[in-house]
Amino acid sequence: MLDFELTAHAKDMLIERNIPEEWVWLVLQSFDKKQLGDDGNMHYTKAIVERDNRILHIIVNITIQPNCIVTLFFDRRLGKRV
Repeated sequence: MLDFELTAHAKDMLIERNIPEEWVWLVLQSFDKKQLGDDGNMHYTKAIVERDNRILHIIVNITIQPNCIVTLFFDRRLGKRV
């Protein structure tokens, strides 16, 4: 298991946005892109085939251990990978 924890908000977003938790771990293990954001958080993105290649965006606070998954969403700004 990866050294990450879901915040209460992230858990709520899984339910509200109908995102299976397995997809979170998939993105963190085999992301398409990983980038340190201006906010100091690490941003992971990956196209999810089961959601028509929409881009799942996961934001992680890397300043604490274990790292906390702050939020997650399908990023409309990034569109779909074709």
